Amino acid sequence: MIRIVEQAGAGAILRRRAARMRDVEQAVRPILEDVRRRGDRALLEYCRRLDGLERPGVRVPSGELAAARRRLPVEFRLALRVAAANIRACARTQLPASKTIRPARGLRLSQIVRPLDTVAAYIPSGRYPLPSTLLMTVIPAQVAGVRRIAVATPRAVDAVYGAAAFLRVADVFQMGGAHAIAAFAYGTRSVPRADRIVGPGSLWVAAAKRLLAGEVGIDFIAGPTEIVILSADGNPRWLAADMLAQAEHDVEAGAFLITSSRSLARAVAREIERQLETLPTAPVARRSIERRGGILLVRTLEEGLDLANRFAPEHLSIPDASLVAGVRHAGSVFVGDWSPEAAGDYASGPNHVLPTNGAARLRGGLSAADFVKVISVQQLAPAALRRLAPTITTLARAEGLEAHARSVEVRCHG
Repeated sequence: MIRIVEQAGAGAILRRRAARMRDVEQAVRPILEDVRRRGDRALLEYCRRLDGLERPGVRVPSGELAAARRRLPVEFRLALRVAAANIRACARTQLPASKTIRPARGLRLSQIVRPLDTVAAYIPSGRYPLPSTLLMTVIPAQVAGVRRIAVATPRAVDAVYGAAAFLRVADVFQMGGAHAIAAFAYGTRSVPRADRIVGPGSLWVAAAKRLLAGEVGIDFIAGPTEIVILSADGNPRWLAADMLAQAEHDVEAGAFLITSSRSLARAVAREIERQLETLPTAPVARRSIERRGGILLVRTLEEGLDLANRFAPEHLSIPDASLVAGVRHAGSVFVGDWSPEAAGDYASGPNHVLPTNGAARLRGGLSAADFVKVISVQQLAPAALRRLAPTITTLARAEGLEAHARSVEVRCHG
């Protein structure tokens, strides 16, 4: 049975567990070093032992991708087209623009936007293959103009391979876990070195990304998924369904309801038990909901929103738009009864690759902007440099950098 906790105990139930990540990092370090030193030889050994790889190499042949696409059911292909269109439309709004300003006469300042050369997307396919994650990671990179997009997934699954073919991704590799992240970070003969690695994964994947963040760009450390739902008078059936939708991901997932209504809390707890009786994923969802979930009682929804902000959840569900102004920290916000988190997971458009474990205090979800860099450009006319010379030389000499000052004076004074 899910826990119902008074506000005084809310901090303990929401407290995250960092010790497990540290333990996993210790196990991951030797794998990363092995792939760095031995390249493809080490990678193939891990893939055969851990991912069930049977082909001679990790690259998936183009014919296998095309065949997987042909095997996709018609309704699945239609779902791919609808979801992809919404994701692409949303991604287009996220790109920074090239622009030019002239703040003073003779001073031209601009920014140019350039895509990364190579990015890698990690697509989980363990307990649940996630073709939706392939859409969410590949499409923003395509919108950004990335020339080479590589995909790693540990199992041969038609839904993932077919989605890759649908998006015309040629570089698909059957590899998973920490060894896949290491291959993209260091590069091997078979696997391109990536400028950035994106996508969610297991604790092993998260630990590898965290350890390699200095070697390669990453999106963020995405740990077990989580949702916080605020509600005072919602539909218990819908709320329970939303909590179980999160819980079925992983036994480490966190699903929390924050409510000011004790009667609603009890009704949702009963409804969770009822729905678990027929849920195919109940073995995972029950462990998650009982060990990592909870219903938290507060006096008002405003207090509940403050608590949610302190938690900075990956997903935040609120009853109406009046609370949006009070949201400070969340990966993605879902407003109203008809905006379930599952809509965002698949088809509404905003990215479902989101920060977890409090990282929403620092940033939002993956976007097309993660796949470009903004480069500043400046051009000064002679008169503009002469006007700025006193400012430049004064600041340079205040810092003790005499050559900086002279590099300006030699132009202005001969």
